[in-house]
Amino acid sequence: MAAACDAALYLGLDFSTQQLKVVAIDENLNVIHQNNVQFDSELPEFRTRGGVHVHADGLTVTSPVLMWVKALDLLLDKMKGAGLAFSRVRALSGSGQQHGSVFWRRGASETLQNLDPDQYLHQLLQSPVWMDSSSTRQCADLQAAAGGAMRLAELTGSRAYERFTGNQISKVRQTRPEEFLNTERISLVSSFAASLFLGGYAAIDFSDGSGMNLLDIRTRDWSEICLDAAAPHLGRLLGAPVPSTAVLGPVSSYFVQRYGFSESCRVVAFTGDNPASLAGMRLQPGDVAVSLGTSDTVFLWIQQPSPALEGHVFCNPLDWQAFMALLCFKNGSLTRERIRNESAGGSWELFSLALRDTPLGNNGHMGFYFDSMEITPPAVGVHLFDPDDNKVSSLSPRVEVRALVEGQFLSRRLHAERLGYSITPGTRVLATGGASSNKDLLQVLSDVFNAPVYTLDVSNSACLGSAYRALHGPLVLLLLGVVRLQSKYCSYLTPRGPCVFSGMMSQSAASFFEVVKKAPEAQLVATPHPSAQQVYGQMLQRCARLEERVLQDARP
Repeated sequence: MAAACDAALYLGLDFSTQQLKVVAIDENLNVIHQNNVQFDSELPEFRTRGGVHVHADGLTVTSPVLMWVKALDLLLDKMKGAGLAFSRVRALSGSGQQHGSVFWRRGASETLQNLDPDQYLHQLLQSPVWMDSSSTRQCADLQAAAGGAMRLAELTGSRAYERFTGNQISKVRQTRPEEFLNTERISLVSSFAASLFLGGYAAIDFSDGSGMNLLDIRTRDWSEICLDAAAPHLGRLLGAPVPSTAVLGPVSSYFVQRYGFSESCRVVAFTGDNPASLAGMRLQPGDVAVSLGTSDTVFLWIQQPSPALEGHVFCNPLDWQAFMALLCFKNGSLTRERIRNESAGGSWELFSLALRDTPLGNNGHMGFYFDSMEITPPAVGVHLFDPDDNKVSSLSPRVEVRALVEGQFLSRRLHAERLGYSITPGTRVLATGGASSNKDLLQVLSDVFNAPVYTLDVSNSACLGSAYRALHGPLVLLLLGVVRLQSKYCSYLTPRGPCVFSGMMSQSAASFFEVVKKAPEAQLVATPHPSAQQVYGQMLQRCARLEERVLQDARP
């Protein structure tokens, strides 16, 4: 029992939009402790709704930075009250809502290095967060500087998005010049959180840095073209980006003195919530994860990216030679529920029966269901087609159920392949989210992707992925040897030799999967029908053709 009480622990934190969460695991990946702080209800003095302040223009959305700091204090107090011994924590990592930024005032670095354990951090600037859509003009300027939207996507992994950090920085510089001039450092939410634990400015990692419209995803360094378009001397304010597996250093003496952390506890680079979720889901090369929720989200592990005007390509947080892609589809479960109500009498059993009673390929009937303006592709409305590609106004109820589901999954695969994803013999589809409990739905998913479908409990996947990464980061250093890299902007520990940015980088991914091999296995729930490849291979080409027709018809 004594040994168990002294066993090493690893923390994973997630600074999400509405709450701060933590998971503590042991070396066998057992979850030892979970806790959270809800911003709206537990920190009412900040008067947030959904964790944010929406400004009068309806576009600008910010979060009070001090709220995150107080949430961390409250969370650690909760953990201490629950009996968690922080002295057992060997390493920690975390994630933050992607794209959000924190502007540190001049003098903040000295404050971080000399934190009084009895004091809070000083009040910081407000931080634009991911849902901010107030920088349309800055997006246009950035795309023009890069040579167009497609060129920017090829360079940074995404076309210009209002919520992406580079465009937010450009807006702050233009609209609040005095505050910008008083800025000493700019962090992402993830690197801000890491800075608190580190007691100094934490570097931005490659993976979260990919969501800024500033990082060249192939060189894994800031793009000078994008930096110059956003703000002068921006590289100095951002610091040099680092590998997502980098060990940034020991935890600050603030946490040693106030909470009893060990002086040897290591801080592994924090990353974005989506990259952390990829780690939590333990996606492997060739895998695709499909989250079936209010919006459907597709995560991809890809080797050779092909950035497009829809979707995002990020540096992979586990393998420095690989990439991850993210696609979001707005019309997910709410649209499936509408068709269930209209064509299956409001019954999921009848909805599933319709899928079982109709053939693969739906005898050529196809539909695009965009109840709300879709993100991928940018289209709206319901568009139905007969086997001869003629537009029709309606389908029979059972045919409509299959047309909806096949159309959604064909679109997911089509846009995944446009980003560089390809199905291989070892491909697995990991299904998550509320609709992943419907096995008939998952059978269609398996058929369309021509790959086995597995289900996985990924509640708190960003937290869990961060805890896995906390365990993994120091292990990489032990396995491969350590070198301290010192740049103009930062210092961090990373594996020695050619694995730094070159041939042996994939060893990082290999050791990660060795670390997490004891985690619960995904459950096989569906395998593709023998005729699936022939049927949906042809339908995929037709889907692309008809989707383009829908987009052309919508253009003025």
